[in-house]
Amino acid sequence: MSRRKILITNDDGVKSRGIGALTEMMRQYGEIVVVAPFEAQSGMSAALTIGKPLRLTELKTEKGLKVYACSGTPADCVKMAMNQIFHEQAPDLLVSGINHGSNASIASLYSGTLGAAAEGTVYGIPSIGFSLTSHDPDADFSAAIHYGKIIVDKFLENPVLPDIFLNVNFPAVKIEDISGIKFSHQGKGQWIKEFEQRKDPYGFNYYWMTGEFYNQEPEDTFADHNLLSKNYISIVPHKIDTTDYNEIERLERLWKL
Repeated sequence: MSRRKILITNDDGVKSRGIGALTEMMRQYGEIVVVAPFEAQSGMSAALTIGKPLRLTELKTEKGLKVYACSGTPADCVKMAMNQIFHEQAPDLLVSGINHGSNASIASLYSGTLGAAAEGTVYGIPSIGFSLTSHDPDADFSAAIHYGKIIVDKFLENPVLPDIFLNVNFPAVKIEDISGIKFSHQGKGQWIKEFEQRKDPYGFNYYWMTGEFYNQEPEDTFADHNLLSKNYISIVPHKIDTTDYNEIERLERLWKL
């Protein structure tokens, strides 16, 4: 029986500690192909590179593992993998991450980690995005790896339906401090005070993105970002089809077109 084929990508770059941890975590599940950006591509969502060439560079080949760097976005990485590496047979699983920083709540809209998972889902590949609530480049991924394997085992045993991918966020705490794993919904919040005004050496203003998260539903115990604050691992199933079918019916009744 042939071993499972697994595609790994991320948005922090091919040399990030998070993708290294994810690669080692997934080695037991099958043959690994990593296709990840040369450099960090955070906040790219499902952006594609148009109007300039893409480059794909092989960095490593060893038994059960191949690593490539792509000059594009996370979604580009998936497309490149599907067209240049998996053109004859799609991988059995796509795993994106482990992202440095939370992708809960509104961050899920901007996330390149989840943009890659969404792109995999478009290709019909069962896909998961993993994130850790720490931007520390030397973050401890022990708890994410320990519980990530539990989640992957469950995912392989009972896969998601077509058109669905999973957004998994880990609190940045030790294994013994994890409260548990819970399915949740995308929390409601927004970023405020998003830019800090600074001056360059010539006295001209420039703006640096910083931001402050405003929690719009602090009492919702089912929201992903609130679960993370209580040291739960959150799992949110996202859909490619974002149509609100109830709103179609409501507007059809009101507009009478």
